[in-house]
Amino acid sequence: MASEREQNLEKFKNEDHSAFVVGYTGETGKEIVKELNESKPFKRVVLIGRRQTNITEKLGKEFEERVVDFDNLDQYKEAFEGCDVGFNALGTTRGKSGVEGFVKVDNDYVMKTAEIAKTSGCKHFIHSSSQGTDKNSSFLYPRIKGQVEESLKVLHFERLSIFRPGILICDREESRPGETVLRTVLKPIFYFFPTAISTPTEMVARAMVNNAISAPSENKTELFENKAIHMLAGNLKPKPSEMVKPKKKTESQDNQEL
Repeated sequence: MASEREQNLEKFKNEDHSAFVVGYTGETGKEIVKELNESKPFKRVVLIGRRQTNITEKLGKEFEERVVDFDNLDQYKEAFEGCDVGFNALGTTRGKSGVEGFVKVDNDYVMKTAEIAKTSGCKHFIHSSSQGTDKNSSFLYPRIKGQVEESLKVLHFERLSIFRPGILICDREESRPGETVLRTVLKPIFYFFPTAISTPTEMVARAMVNNAISAPSENKTELFENKAIHMLAGNLKPKPSEMVKPKKKTESQDNQEL
């Protein structure tokens, strides 16, 4: 995997790509930025967020930070211009933001970002979702996550990569008591079965960046479940057909290549 990654990285660098990252102040987003800063696959990286963080002072010269209002994102289209790859790590929880806030961030902001990115020339959209998403679920979190995945598909990016990590392992700056309790209860499973239901945020980020620099698969929509994320990050050796889960077509979808 290491030599293949180096070959992909070198080839990708020579193609002069540019990227944007939304959600870069979150736990996964911070790891994406760290990975991009270390591997430097892009000639330009635009960090798009709601507040100024001055994070670029500690990053390479290819990074720039743009402050936007996600409620009026149409007014900031220029922030996305010239970026052919987009990383989405936007997300919150019902507990932190309430039902309305959760839907606004995880659905409205994500979809508006994707729509503007598409019209601004983004060819490859890399989206961080969640394990267990289901657009028909009676539960809010998996239902919204699943609905967003479906909505992203109909935007028809040249390449759409959806990542479904399990429980994220990280040292959060914010307090999430329920998540802390869950991690404590499930700690033995994390230890003995590390790829079953959990993924460290740095591994998600590495997999997303590895996906960005790799050649596209035959499917315009690539779906990476938890174990596949570990594989793509280089944590496991892949078995045949385990890396990318192809999207099954129904008769009604035959006329729209995803």
